Amino acid sequence: MNHVDGNALAGPLLELFGVDMTTATGRCSGCHDVDLLARASVYISQMGAVIHCHSCGIVQGVLVEIEGAMSLRLPGVALVTSAAE
Repeated sequence: MNHVDGNALAGPLLELFGVDMTTATGRCSGCHDVDLLARASVYISQMGAVIHCHSCGIVQGVLVEIEGAMSLRLPGVALVTSAAE
């Protein structure tokens, strides 16, 4: 399966948070790398999206739609920081 970058999640994350989260940074709980969500490796299927750290490949998050509601789990992200305006 081919991956895309985190920019592919701009629409669903905007729907969920109300702001552009692709410019937010996250700290990987595996390798501790800090980078933009836009640089993450994202695998998209009919069931949703799986977000992987671009450095070490750990699963950082899973985004799915359940009964019309977006659900995001971030087990591999130690910290999320919003972008400065």
